Amino acid sequence: MLLQQLRINPEWRDEDPGFGRPSPGRSWWFAGGVLVLIGVAAGTAAFMLRGRGPRVEIEAATAVAPSSSSDTGSTAILQATGYVTAKRQATVSAKIAGTLTEVLVDEGDHVKAGQVLARLESTAQKASLAQSEAQLQAARALYVQSKAQLRQEYRDLVRNEDLVARHLISMQALETARTLVETQVSQVESQRRQVDLALAMLKGAQVALDQTTVRAPFSGVVIAQPAQEGEVTSPMSPGSDPKGSGVATIVDMDSLEIEVDVNEAYINRVQPDQPAEAVPDAYPDWAIPAHVIATIPTADRTKATVKVRIGIDQKDPRILPDMGVRVSFLDQASKKRGPRRS
Repeated sequence: MLLQQLRINPEWRDEDPGFGRPSPGRSWWFAGGVLVLIGVAAGTAAFMLRGRGPRVEIEAATAVAPSSSSDTGSTAILQATGYVTAKRQATVSAKIAGTLTEVLVDEGDHVKAGQVLARLESTAQKASLAQSEAQLQAARALYVQSKAQLRQEYRDLVRNEDLVARHLISMQALETARTLVETQVSQVESQRRQVDLALAMLKGAQVALDQTTVRAPFSGVVIAQPAQEGEVTSPMSPGSDPKGSGVATIVDMDSLEIEVDVNEAYINRVQPDQPAEAVPDAYPDWAIPAHVIATIPTADRTKATVKVRIGIDQKDPRILPDMGVRVSFLDQASKKRGPRRS
């Protein structure tokens, strides 16, 4: 009953045409008030935030030329990665089987050509050498005795020839004396050969004794020394692992160079004696002057690359075998320069 009483009387709508619609005057006042409030809020926010915004600094930009590999403006036309290798490296082992009694070097030692690295048990070799020396002395003594006997036989021959001339002895005695001289000449020659044989045996015994001493074949640095005193060592056989055998591994640091693999599609950009720069992975700010030594005339079909040898123009103790290196091949007009250090 109450809801029915709240219904709008249709007669009111007919009597008042503006019923249910806002009047135009009130609409303009409402919109104006909203705009004024928005303007006041914006002004207040601008005043509060004035001076707090980020400062923007403008600097002049300088144009940079294309990347170059040196201060002279030389341009890298190709880059490749590789490793430092030693062209002169040897794992030194004993020439005979034996027990190590001394190891005189350690990893990191600098050695000279001929320097003793280790010694093996040499009792048997020393005994053989002493025996050979005794045999040589005996052979020389017999040789001297044979020559003395020859001289005596020759003097007897001369006397017999004189006696035969005076008809004091027969011709048979003279012929006997001649036979004795010829026989003694052969004996002297035989004893001389015995001396040569004994001398050769002595040299062999000396070589056997020398083989118990392991020496450095060239000057360099010991990078591996796996042998220990008391171990039984033997000559390395073909195909054996050099890192796990031998007395010591020596590297000639003056023979270091770089080997890189160049994609075969760009190998035509590499020429002999071409200037280059090598940057070790361990020293990324150090550019080492280098040059192309040669291109190995074969390709790796699995990697589609060609190996290139790079020579290092300036040696440095920091350059070590098996270091990773990035090589930039420069254009032929580039000039070699000194190393750029950080």
